[in-house]
Parts: sequence; structure tokens; C-alpha cells
Amino acid sequence: MPALLMLIELAGAVALLLWATRMIQTGVQRAFGPALKRGLRRFLRSGATAVLAGGLMAVALQSATGVALIVSGFAGAGLVSAGHGLAAILGADLGSALVALILQLDLSALAPALILAGLVLFRQGHRRRRQQTGRILIGAGLLLLALRLIGAATAPLRETSAFPVVLDYLAGDPGAALLVGAVMTFVCHSSVAMVLLVAELARQGLVAPALAVPLVLGINLGAALVPLYLTRGAGAAARVAPLGNLLLRGGGAVLALGLVILAGAETAAPGTWFPTGDAGGATGVIAAHLAFNAVLAMLGAGLAGPVTALLSRATAPIEGGELPGEEPRQSALNPDDLDVASVAITNASRELMVMGERIDTMLARIPGLFHTTDTDAIKALRGLDDEIDALHTGIKLYLARLPTEGLSEDETARVEEILAATIKLEQIADIVTGNVMTRVRRKAERGVEFSAEGWRELMEFCDAVIANARRALSVVLTGDVALARELVRGKERLRRLARDSEAAHIRRLRAGEPRSHETSTLHIDTVRDLKEINALLTELAHPALERARLLQPSRLAR
Repeated sequence: MPALLMLIELAGAVALLLWATRMIQTGVQRAFGPALKRGLRRFLRSGATAVLAGGLMAVALQSATGVALIVSGFAGAGLVSAGHGLAAILGADLGSALVALILQLDLSALAPALILAGLVLFRQGHRRRRQQTGRILIGAGLLLLALRLIGAATAPLRETSAFPVVLDYLAGDPGAALLVGAVMTFVCHSSVAMVLLVAELARQGLVAPALAVPLVLGINLGAALVPLYLTRGAGAAARVAPLGNLLLRGGGAVLALGLVILAGAETAAPGTWFPTGDAGGATGVIAAHLAFNAVLAMLGAGLAGPVTALLSRATAPIEGGELPGEEPRQSALNPDDLDVASVAITNASRELMVMGERIDTMLARIPGLFHTTDTDAIKALRGLDDEIDALHTGIKLYLARLPTEGLSEDETARVEEILAATIKLEQIADIVTGNVMTRVRRKAERGVEFSAEGWRELMEFCDAVIANARRALSVVLTGDVALARELVRGKERLRRLARDSEAAHIRRLRAGEPRSHETSTLHIDTVRDLKEINALLTELAHPALERARLLQPSRLAR
């Protein structure tokens, strides 16, 4: 058989392996994604439980990258610490290694049965979870079939002259082998698929132990690059955990390769510590991958806190919102992901998170604006408003391109929730740059000051609104019902706070307080603006409460 035809067969088998892995991931995400996310967040309380939760989540999703993206979103929204997020990612790396260990077992005889059972569930299942379970079974069957095809496609390669020469060259150049493994994994975005491919090549006797170890380490380096690349458009807080993962996992891979080279060729010789033979070669690849990630998880759980603290200081935003020397932020709205609804919706959620961060910055700057007429500060606020408008438009147009015929009820509801949230956040930005800035300019033109008590009341109200903004964004991202209830109940607290502030303001007017007379309209109008902002924030919690059947249709008494 010509070498080109064999390579085409191998490429097709690898493509089927990647597609099968993707089917399993999307099936699990659609059927169990929200529950898995809630469980992951619940266990991100300490380093040890974070490692365990990340590992279990990666086994369920068959994707450490998926766990890394979820954790990065939590960290960016302030829901978990970067240290615990990094620990969860390291646990996910170990979990994906366990998945590779399970899948490399010779289960190919189950492939037809899994595909048949999956098709029956998918075609006859009327419930979404049953259909997605069918998708998972079909994906598992195709994965086993792909491994069988890879074995059949690689067997004749031993008879060719070119392929063994390339592998022999890489075996003699560990650095090049490391780079090849990293690049292949980065391109494929799947460490599980690449480890299984190398294991199958080792089973066929094409990859010797001296080459398998650098390839496995390169796969780990490439896998650490993928989540950092996918979060390139997120805020600094969301990138700390993926960056720490690259430092520990990628740096650990390079360090391990250096130790292997320094130890000498005899440590990688067949029969010493690396199993050989038909099944032994594949077992050795999986064992090396699993051992590397197990050691990394144990060491990384203790190092996660100090590493992320150091990285957080190194990447701390300067005043104005951008990192020193940082290039313009890249959008997460990748058009290539529109064919997979769950991925496209996740991309839109990440951009929504960025909108929330910008709103938080705008609200935090309100007190300072009342104390300064600095044109740079005002210009920066208007720049944030322009960015929020652009984010709103981008998310709206991106989701409008999402094919509606393939969306489930949950996905359709999530799209509507994201669109409604972007509208409300954009309205909040307009209130700040329109109404609040009008009060700021009027105060500066008149040269007046709030009374000490009046200013304290305004700041108490403003702090409460800022806290609610952060709660509201968390509810939109996680669907936390308890937090949504707290946010809606807080609306009544702010209503009482506004009523008490207005009553106190009137008492000061009656008492003849000069500053209260000068700023009376400004005080009342500013409180009204903040109340309007808080009302919009509270509405962000309504979808979560409606899903839980906890929202009454009207507040009016019957």
C-alpha cells in the first residue's frame, strides 16, 4: 500500500477519534453540564477538594480544557480564588490522564453495541437527557472504533522506509519530540486523543520508549497552552489560573525532560522501567502520562496558592483597566464555534462576564467623579461606555447567527437570558454616563458640596449597589438560586435605605442645613439613579428564580 494512502487512513482514524471525543464532551455538557458546574463550584473551597472536584469533572467531561475554562470563568467573576482554581485544573489534568488509562484498554468489541444502544436512545428518547446519553454512547463506540482503525492504519507503517526514519530522528532529539507533541496537542485541543494515539503507535512498535517519554511530556506542554489560548480575551483574573497551569504543567514537562536527558539513555532502555512489547508499549505511555500528572497534582496543590498570588501581582491591572504593555483584548466570540451551540453560548457568556467587569468598574468610579473634575477620569468612563456598547452589539449579533433549529429548550432559554442581561447592563452604563454624569457636572458647575451626613448616605447606597452588581453577575453565570433570592430580597432593603435617606434629607432641609439646601436636587436625583440601576440588576436574577418557580407574577396585593 502506498505511504500516502496509509497516512490518509491514519489521518481519517485520528479525525474520527477527535470527533468521538467531542461527541462525548458535548453530550455530557448538554445532559449534565449545569449540575456539574454547580458541583464543581461547591467543592472549590480548599486545595484538596478542588483537586478532587477538578479530577471528577474532567472524567465526566473527558476534557481538562473544559474544566479549565469553567474554573477560569468562576475566577474571573470572583466566585473562587485563583489558587483553588489552579488546584482544580491540576486535578482535571490528572482526571484526563485517568480517562486515557481507561480508554486504552482493549474494549473494541463493545464498539458496535455502544453505537447501537446510543442510536436507539438518541432516536427514540423524547427527553433531552436520554437523547444526550445516546450521544455519549455513540461517541464512546466511535472512539473505540477509531482506536481500532488507528491500529490497523499504523500496522503497515513499519514496512515503509520514511516513517521509521522520522521516528528514529525524533527518538534521538528529545527536544524536537517535545515540540512535536506540544504542537500536535495544541492543534487538536485534546490531550486524551493525543495520548491514545501515541499509545497505539507504541503498541504497534513504532514509538520506542526513548521517543514516547518526550512525546508524552510534549502533550502535557501543549495541553497547558490550550486553556491559556482560549481565555486570551478574558480579564486578568480569569487568566491567572490557566497561566499558573502553564507554569506548573508546561514548566514541569520541560524540567522532567531535562532530568530524563541528564539521567542518560540507559534509564529509557527497554526492560528497565518502561514496559515494552505489544501491550506493554501502550501501557508504558499511559503510565508515564498518569505518573507525571499524579506527581504534578500532589505538588501543585501546595504550590497553587503561592504561584497564583505571584502571578496576580505580576498581572495586576494598572489604573485605566489594561495591563502594562497589554495588547487590545481579543473577543471570545469565535465564529468557528457557531456550529456547536454549547460552545457558542459559553463564548457569549464569557463576553457577558467582561461586560459585568466593566460595569463594576464604572460603578466603583462614581464616588471619585463627584470629588473631581478630572477630564481624564471622565474620558476613561466614556471609554468604558463605548466598550460596553461594543460588547453588547457583538454578543447580540453573534447569538443572532446561532442556528435556532438545533437548539434545545435550555439552550434557547440561556440565549434569551444572555441577551436580556446584555441589554440591562448596557442600560446601566447609559444611566451612569448620562444621568449620573449630569449630576457630576452640575455639582462642579455650582461649586457645592454634599453635607457630611448626606454624602455618607449616598456612599452607603452606592456600596450596596456595587455589591448587588457582583451578586447579579454571579447569578447570571451560575444560576445560583439562593444568591438570586438574596439579590431580590436586597431590593427591598435598598428601597428602605432610599426612603430613610430621603426622609433624613428632608429633616436636614427643615433644620436649615445650608449644604442640604444647595444639593437637594442633586441628592434626590442621584439616589433615584442608583435605585434605577439596582432595579435593573435585580431583574438579572429573575430567570434563575423563574426556573425554580420562586417568582410571583406580581407584587400587587390581590
